[in-house]
Amino acid sequence: MMAEIEDMRAIIASRIRKAREMAGLSQGQAAKKLGLHRPSITEAEAGNRKVSAEEIAKFAELYKVSTSWLLGEGEDQIDPNDSKLQLAAREMKKLKPEDLDTVLAVIASIRGGGK
Repeated sequence: MMAEIEDMRAIIASRIRKAREMAGLSQGQAAKKLGLHRPSITEAEAGNRKVSAEEIAKFAELYKVSTSWLLGEGEDQIDPNDSKLQLAAREMKKLKPEDLDTVLAVIASIRGGGK
């Protein structure tokens, strides 16, 4: 039972880090946006501190991922060799920052609002 809890904490920690990196934020930037101290982010990403349900919800909202994904559901990795993903990435690189934000909001709404 204890090992399962530790495994779950490690998965959550890994997903929080991965989501922050995918969102393009540093630990310091994420901490500031969440009203936390940077060491709180570092400890959460290392799996050294418990993350509350409220914090999971805040991470999900900030990083534009679902809470269920942060909690370990779904695929851990995307396939970078997927030709559709490569095409999408090339096209998205050409967008202005505000247009990219719009595209990401649309993707989040299609996925169920990122919740």
